[in-house]
Amino acid sequence: MSCVQGDRFATLRRAKRTWAVGSIQGAADQLGELHERLSERLRPGDRIVYLGNYFGVGTEIVGTIDELLLFRRTVMALPGGFACDVVFVRGSQEEMWAKLMQLHLAINPAQVLEWMLPRGLAATLEAYGQKPAAALSNARSGARHLARWLNDLRSMVQMLHPGHLELMSALRRAARTDSGTLLFVHAGLDQERPLDAQGDALWWGSGTFDLAQPYAGFKRVIRGYEHGHPGLVLTDFTATVDGGAGVGGQLIAASFDDAGALADSVAV
Repeated sequence: MSCVQGDRFATLRRAKRTWAVGSIQGAADQLGELHERLSERLRPGDRIVYLGNYFGVGTEIVGTIDELLLFRRTVMALPGGFACDVVFVRGSQEEMWAKLMQLHLAINPAQVLEWMLPRGLAATLEAYGQKPAAALSNARSGARHLARWLNDLRSMVQMLHPGHLELMSALRRAARTDSGTLLFVHAGLDQERPLDAQGDALWWGSGTFDLAQPYAGFKRVIRGYEHGHPGLVLTDFTATVDGGAGVGGQLIAASFDDAGALADSVAV
């Protein structure tokens, strides 16, 4: 087996190259094209880490999740392939989905929902056939009513879109190689905290990402989302892989060897 999946982090074992796929944001067609290109480049010992934000923009969100599940099966079918050769990291959009699923436990669920809807959750709900206004109405109707609506939403997604909830439950906070060389995150990290103590900074970022020195011994920290979508950007100890897919830009995948060097890249 090539990796160990913990409750919060994924550890990739014996990775010769690790591909990092930047924020997808509902760009299913671009993702399909990227997967075609990756299929031509994958080598034995390659691993793939998707760096979050599968949801949140446009109308191709369902197709994006379907494509992720399909390509995961393709990788598993390769000689020597394992399910854990492919890792899905939680992004800010998936963090909002997780908060939605627990919304009935919030002190002020309507207020939380009002904050999340314009930041991408509205598009996700609409992709699954739900109206944001109806979600707000349920959030204002009391915990019992809201819990019933959330249960109906989960049941509907489970019935109409097999595998979607399972993928969301398998998301990891971050991924790392067993050599301690590479760390993969969604948006950033808090440089003052150890990895096991990282929280919201992983999906919302925390100030500058241009590290002046290695973080926790990792030779390179790779993130998949940056608000300005700068493309593929390398510094001494970091890499950003976000070309603005889903908002008119490119979807990028970049592979790194165990020394932290850029080995290959694809942009569609």
